[in-house]
Amino acid sequence: MPFTRFSLLLVIVSLGCTVSAQQLPEHRAPAEPVVDNDFIQKEFGSTCSLIGLPSVADLDGDGVDDIVIPARCTNPMMDQAENNFQVIDPYNGFFGYGNPKVTTQFASDDPERRGLSLLIIHGAGPQAWRSPTPKAKFLIVNLPFKQIVVKKMTVKKKKPMMGIFAEETGGDDAVSVVFWDGRKYKYQPLGSSME
Repeated sequence: MPFTRFSLLLVIVSLGCTVSAQQLPEHRAPAEPVVDNDFIQKEFGSTCSLIGLPSVADLDGDGVDDIVIPARCTNPMMDQAENNFQVIDPYNGFFGYGNPKVTTQFASDDPERRGLSLLIIHGAGPQAWRSPTPKAKFLIVNLPFKQIVVKKMTVKKKKPMMGIFAEETGGDDAVSVVFWDGRKYKYQPLGSSME
């Protein structure tokens, strides 16, 4: 008889736990943001669209992931204030004059190059680049790239840092790198071919 009461009590307790578990709301983790045209237009404005695969790495050396997105932006200056990003031109800055208010007006001789941009989001906090309030956002204009690769590099015998290596458009297969120097993005030509 004591065994039957114990079995009955065990069945009642297990049924109660099952019912309680079914009544609790299911906890779901927030959805991971998808990097698509909707994401890009939310972060950088309606004139930008995705043209390549994004790369995630710690570009500014703060230990938090950042993201680089190849895109085409037809009028980057228009959405700068509203979407809280900075338009920069390290490519033309290397050659003498990098004011994007002027250099975004230059007509490219190659129609395929028009509007090529790199969108960069410096992450903040545990959500990194996905944070609703990232540390900083940059839109790099006028970099003539065919493809990009983000990997480590060493500058002036300092500790390795992440750089955005670009195979440039044009017939000479030139390669360059854009990197964060602690204050801003800089452009540096490297020579030919990433191979």
